[in-house]
Amino acid sequence: MTPRVSYPAGIRFENVEKRYGGLYALRRVSLDVAPGECVVLAGRNGSGKTTLLRIAARLVGPSGGNVSYIDSSRGDKGADRVRPGFVAHATMVYDELSAEENLLLFARLQAVERPKERVAALLEEVSLTERRASLVRTFSRGMRQRVAIARALLTEPSVLLLDEPATGLDSPGIAWLTQTLCGMRDAGCTLLMSLHGASEISALATRGIRLDAGAVVGDTNAGASMSSVLGRAGE
Repeated sequence: MTPRVSYPAGIRFENVEKRYGGLYALRRVSLDVAPGECVVLAGRNGSGKTTLLRIAARLVGPSGGNVSYIDSSRGDKGADRVRPGFVAHATMVYDELSAEENLLLFARLQAVERPKERVAALLEEVSLTERRASLVRTFSRGMRQRVAIARALLTEPSVLLLDEPATGLDSPGIAWLTQTLCGMRDAGCTLLMSLHGASEISALATRGIRLDAGAVVGDTNAGASMSSVLGRAGE
């Protein structure tokens, strides 16, 4: 499936903080992610990667600062058109619905044009056509992850956010995901994803950012090497 990106969009984080009581999950994070960049977030568990992605996905609000999307074809006035796709660490699919029913539900909620055709194409893309009528509760973790990735692609997003997207995938699944993300990057989609260490997927990165204790401690745009940002497996 050839990805389409109807308009390029970037992300701006301005002094973003997130506090839970006295605990800081993010500390004054300021980043500009340019349209079409493929940015990999690295860092230990608890460094703030998931929190940053959840705020970017508008699932939680920051305690301070601001996150905005910029439609580069229309400037700030076009930011309301940007609807990011999001793959969370948890799949967040409905167990008592089939793969097809899950995707059709989200397609209709997001007003996807010709939802049946779009869902059928994505089920084929993620190799689940033969299991389209099976309840998701009968799926392996990797199959559930494929449904979650397909859901994120329903709207052909110009921005795609991914939190450990290879979770549960076998080697063929990782190869498929890498190829898919490569195609989206090359089509102009802006990618922001968290990964643990260097991997087949991290090789797609045009930029690497390392977080520690909620703060940015390494950025290849600021002179850090990609290996120093991403090269420590398990972090």
